[in-house]
Amino acid sequence: MKLTRKMVLSRAKASELHSVRKLNCCVNSVSTLEPVSHCQHLSELYLRRNRIHSLAELFYLKALPHLRVLWLAENPCCGTNPHLYRMTVLRTLPHLQKLDNQAVTEEELSRAMTEGDEITAAPHREGMGNGSIDSTAETGQDLLSYSEDEASICGQLGLKPPSQERFPSFSLRDSPSNRKNRNVLTAILLLLRELDVEGLEAVYQSASSRLQALHRPELEDNVD
Repeated sequence: MKLTRKMVLSRAKASELHSVRKLNCCVNSVSTLEPVSHCQHLSELYLRRNRIHSLAELFYLKALPHLRVLWLAENPCCGTNPHLYRMTVLRTLPHLQKLDNQAVTEEELSRAMTEGDEITAAPHREGMGNGSIDSTAETGQDLLSYSEDEASICGQLGLKPPSQERFPSFSLRDSPSNRKNRNVLTAILLLLRELDVEGLEAVYQSASSRLQALHRPELEDNVD
């Protein structure tokens, strides 16, 4: 089963990803935690028996300040060394109070700082595989749905938030190029959240130069 944004919201009984507080996706085919990073108020996450292959996926949970309960057991990422697995999770997510239905102790947290592996980057992948929580699947209503994030990003760039009219709903007759453009735009908007002011200014300058280059032929035609 492929979990979409709509299904996540339905399971959590929430209207927006940022308001999701408890998410139960046990015994599914979830393979990436990237979309969960948008659930900024998430406190409990249940992912037992899924298809998460790398503990590097925990990188996406590091920015969730309210996460206290995580059930990740029986995923491929748990490996064959239960101790290393638990220490790595606790080193990455030291605010957890319960992991795999077992309470976290202060002693474990201290040991995790030296006995767990450090996760500093997200896993590299070409694209989201089947079974991931796909925030761009189904319809245009799900695409580019991070309205608050977009508004914040655009505000930092001094731009107006993108109009929904510019991104019509997907249909079976959508061309591959249109889908690619929309997916690229979604990815860019999400990645912009990781940049500081200096980085955003660099992106703004680059985008402005690109727009000028694209509009220059039109201006020359009008002059002729």
